[in-house]
Amino acid sequence: MPQPDTDISRPPAPTRDAQARATLTAVERFNDAMNHHDVDAAMALMTDDCLFENTSPAPDGTPFRGQVAVRAYWAELFRSTPDAHFEAEEVFATGDRCTVRWRYSFNGTRHVRGVDVIRVRDGKIAEKLAYVKG
Repeated sequence: MPQPDTDISRPPAPTRDAQARATLTAVERFNDAMNHHDVDAAMALMTDDCLFENTSPAPDGTPFRGQVAVRAYWAELFRSTPDAHFEAEEVFATGDRCTVRWRYSFNGTRHVRGVDVIRVRDGKIAEKLAYVKG
């Protein structure tokens, strides 16, 4: 006979599902701001103590911590690649965690593919850890 789920450290399924939906909403809003190259909107969707870990240099990438550092990075990225577009190819979440498989196109015909591992806190992106193929 199957045993009932007795793990009291996990919230019941409806709460977890609601949290995952809220996480997806925050990530979708953030991705939209990125595609509009809207630094203000992107930063409004990140926590004050946010962490963005860039894809380069290999193998670990450069970490940018806090609103000032992350804002400066996004502003330079948008300035240097005005035609850049972020396409989320697959997005899924569980609780406050989200994974986005993406294609980032820039400079006309160039692109890279990668994955972001994201943590959302209080409806905002707290961590965005980026990984790229190749």
